[in-house]
Amino acid sequence: MKDMTKNNELVVLKQDKRGRVKTPLARREQLLDEFEKSGLSGPKFAALAGIKYQTFATWMQKRKRRRVANETIKVSSATKNVNWLEAVVEQAQDTMVKAGGSSLVLYLPGGTRVEIGDLKQVELAAALLRAWQQPC
Repeated sequence: MKDMTKNNELVVLKQDKRGRVKTPLARREQLLDEFEKSGLSGPKFAALAGIKYQTFATWMQKRKRRRVANETIKVSSATKNVNWLEAVVEQAQDTMVKAGGSSLVLYLPGGTRVEIGDLKQVELAAALLRAWQQPC
């Protein structure tokens, strides 16, 4: 069986013992990319491309699984650099907080304590934490 590639070159596609066509991975990816750009339904695109819909659906499912696996790897490698801090909400001692309000107290390594009692202080505290993470 022959197939046209992007460069209009003829490529011989291999068949297994049952006569099923073995489509190379690069060609499958090319077809899936074309499908995503086409806006057609899966069955309609598969029919136009000369592929059985079940085969096409399997390709789509495998591609989705690969993408999910790759995203999981990216997220897990990104979380390796996370530094966790303990935050405790306790009753404020400062007069800046309205009566009955709460403040956020951050206990940092080395015994440093940062208390945020006003929303205006959040940006300052965030800048402090970013500066604290930078090497000297």
